[in-house]
Amino acid sequence: MPAWFSTRESSAPSQGTHTNTVERAARPVALSRKNALFAGSDEGAENWAAVASLIETCKINSVDPQRYLADLLTRLVNGWPQARLDEMMPWHWAKPTAA
Repeated sequence: MPAWFSTRESSAPSQGTHTNTVERAARPVALSRKNALFAGSDEGAENWAAVASLIETCKINSVDPQRYLADLLTRLVNGWPQARLDEMMPWHWAKPTAA
């Protein structure tokens, strides 16, 4: 590790604080990249990228990805109209109401 690299807080305000927050934020990206090596084919890698992108979009919009995907797949299987797919995007999706 370089001499300038430190994970401890510095007493000098201009040097900033430790990098643990940044390292934790970058860890999922690195893990996903490593896992994507096992996609199996170009088509598999494209599908992996689409799902990973959808999950990250859920997180950005404060939507639980597991609940969202379960609801999305259920609605698609039950014949959700293609003309209304935009309503099911994570930024439009809301907690499903009991029917």
